[in-house]
Amino acid sequence: DKALELVDYAGFAARRAASEAEGKKRGIGFACYIEACGLAPSQLAIQLGAGVGLYESGEIRVNPTGNVTVFTGSHSHGQGHETTFAQVVSDKFGIPFEDVEVVHGDTGRVEFGLGTYGSRSLAVGGSALIGAAEKLIAKGKKIAAHMLEADPEAVEFADGDFVVRDSNQSLSFGEVAFAAYVPTNYPTDLEPGFSEKAFYDPENFTYPAGTHIAEVEVDEATGVVKLVNFVAVDDFGHVVNPMIVDGQVHGGVAQGAGQALLEHGIYDEYGQLVTGSYMDYCMPRADDLPSFDFSTVEVLCANNAMGVKGCGEAGSVGSCAAIINALVDALEPLGVKHVDMPATAEKLWRIMNEAKAA
Repeated sequence: DKALELVDYAGFAARRAASEAEGKKRGIGFACYIEACGLAPSQLAIQLGAGVGLYESGEIRVNPTGNVTVFTGSHSHGQGHETTFAQVVSDKFGIPFEDVEVVHGDTGRVEFGLGTYGSRSLAVGGSALIGAAEKLIAKGKKIAAHMLEADPEAVEFADGDFVVRDSNQSLSFGEVAFAAYVPTNYPTDLEPGFSEKAFYDPENFTYPAGTHIAEVEVDEATGVVKLVNFVAVDDFGHVVNPMIVDGQVHGGVAQGAGQALLEHGIYDEYGQLVTGSYMDYCMPRADDLPSFDFSTVEVLCANNAMGVKGCGEAGSVGSCAAIINALVDALEPLGVKHVDMPATAEKLWRIMNEAKAA
């Protein structure tokens, strides 16, 4: 319903008539998807042929000064993990975002990791970090209880402070971390230091879903396609950083548009790739794309503590089908029922002329 409103579906018939008057075919296409992400329970993954458990590891090392180093097995290659993981940990500990350093991809420092794919980084890798943070908070409560001469069960942690319930006694996160490394007033049954590791094995997949709507114009004389409008409304569960999510969806839609309209890996009969350079292989540019209209509807995931579902593939999952469906809708008055990807201008020109000749 939200996507239909954003694309002004009620006004589409008038826009189609206006395009027709200018010798252009206009179509609108829909793609409603649900995706299995956050790969996934280890036993199930192995049964499906993964060959390895798809858990993830995380370590949080709190330094004596109170700043934090995060080690994650989820490798970033442009998704912004350095920002998102730092947000998750700073929110959990109630400390400044700038006090959190994220380390990834360093096999000399990160103990173990399964990597990044299947929109699993936050749902699985982030959940491992939450597990490590919970261990640190539990240890911090014991340290604070000892220092404040209180029952550990009476110590609560919120907004960066360990507080004795129903009292004005408290210690900051940094004070407890310092005490762990300078244990002059410290529980005898606890090891010094303030770092913890955790592994997280998901209970289930996550299931992001969404509706993508594309609107296209096809020039009857040339077959050239203009993507005039694109709307995406997605449910990614809890969104930690909206700007990063927007960026990932925008990039995915651009990829999907390229696959639907332009990109084609062609091999000759000997298996030689003949579209091996950008002289032969066309990628979408800014002028091939409209300004995307993107929004989210948050339905929290029940399978992890953060309620996140993942957004990495969503843009490309929905956009290919929506664009091709829009092209078929545009050419349907000519009797066209199917268009293969990539729907290049030359291919569409031939399809339209063959349909008219028939």
